[in-house]
Amino acid sequence: MEGMQPLHPFTVHTQLPIELFGVDISLTNTAIALLLASVCSTAILMLLLQRQSILPGRWQLLGELYYDFVRNMTVKNIHEHGERYVPVMFTLFTLIAGSNMIGLMPGSFAPTTQIVVTGTLAIAVFLYTIYLRIRLHGWGFFHAFAPPGIPALLLPLMVPVEILSFLARPVSLAVRLFANMTAGHTVLGVIAFFGLLAPWYIQWVPLSLSVALLGVEIFIAAIQAYIFCVLSCVYIDDAIHPHS
Repeated sequence: MEGMQPLHPFTVHTQLPIELFGVDISLTNTAIALLLASVCSTAILMLLLQRQSILPGRWQLLGELYYDFVRNMTVKNIHEHGERYVPVMFTLFTLIAGSNMIGLMPGSFAPTTQIVVTGTLAIAVFLYTIYLRIRLHGWGFFHAFAPPGIPALLLPLMVPVEILSFLARPVSLAVRLFANMTAGHTVLGVIAFFGLLAPWYIQWVPLSLSVALLGVEIFIAAIQAYIFCVLSCVYIDDAIHPHS
């Protein structure tokens, strides 16, 4: 009965206990799902592009359209230097989208329903933007917290607001992805759960609704990966061109 609970899929379990020099590095269902999402995404892309030609077939065209979509997203949001970040954003988008999608398979686990996963991705982007600011602007990094044109009397008010706004970036990135994916999977789980408990003659109602919501969830999974990467691009662009 435990496996039928709507929130059971969000529980982290140790699948392969491993201890190295007294440190627990066991593989959990979260780690395995991340690895599976990475392997599946890479395999699909390799299959789409395995037979490349000047006149692309339908599968090569699909792979190229996917790449162009991520490239255009990156170039439009990171001005002047967008091409440099296309590989990073392509990898990030593919990983997040793959992790979101794999959680929609029956009996699977969505890594992005764990705040530690989304938080790690968000903090990685946040730390990289800080590194960019310091490398490109040196001590000018701190000028970003005092927007130009602000009267001196307002600085004691504006500087803390700017700092809080800056520190809120990784929190908003992590929580947005985590909350949306968790909410969607919870709704699907609850409806499917009640569908299994309902009398046989009305089970088709909640189960049909689950199928319809599954289509919506596929769309949301792609949208959330897109939003995460767009905001990452915006933060990188802001680090390169502060207050531009």
